Amino acid sequence: MEQDLAILIADLSGYTALTEVHGAHAAADLIDTYQEIVERSLVGESRLQERVGDEVMILSPSADHLAYTAMELLYQSSLENNFLHVHGGLHYGRLLNRKGSYFGPAINLTSRLTAQAGAGSFYCTKAFMEALKEPNHRYEPRGMAVFKNIRMETEIFELNPPKAHRPVDPVCRMLLGENRVPHPTQDELFFCSDACLHIYMSRLH
Repeated sequence: MEQDLAILIADLSGYTALTEVHGAHAAADLIDTYQEIVERSLVGESRLQERVGDEVMILSPSADHLAYTAMELLYQSSLENNFLHVHGGLHYGRLLNRKGSYFGPAINLTSRLTAQAGAGSFYCTKAFMEALKEPNHRYEPRGMAVFKNIRMETEIFELNPPKAHRPVDPVCRMLLGENRVPHPTQDELFFCSDACLHIYMSRLH
């Protein structure tokens, strides 16, 4: 069965760096927290379709519900101490549902869009914008883009939520809360732990 659906794909910026620095147990704990954040961020008819590693795909018949889900995902993740920035893509298109799994070029485009989005941001297509019934958020134009294995240029926009002004560990890329380790001489530089501070200092020599 084919159906027009809104698609959100999101993952964590810096997940590989965090795994390298803090190891598999810390990475697994982070994914557990991420799963909880995703589930409590779902709005309206949005549903988590699948998770592979740190990437999630959320589907909804309502583009508006999915836009609110993206906003909530950014907000909820920003509240966590020692977490990572989320980034992702939003698109609207026709998908084939076969035995509970979804297929179609729309998923490929959303995945490419996700890879393009910077840390803490969501990019969306013009098709997603046109599917919105009540565009209650700000969308900044980001021009035309060409993606690998996508034949046509795609006009993209950025869902522009308020940014969380929190420091990021330069080594493992975690968003830092109050329990952070300051750099001994650089006032604006902070770390999640003495271990990351040590790694940072050792790279300077």
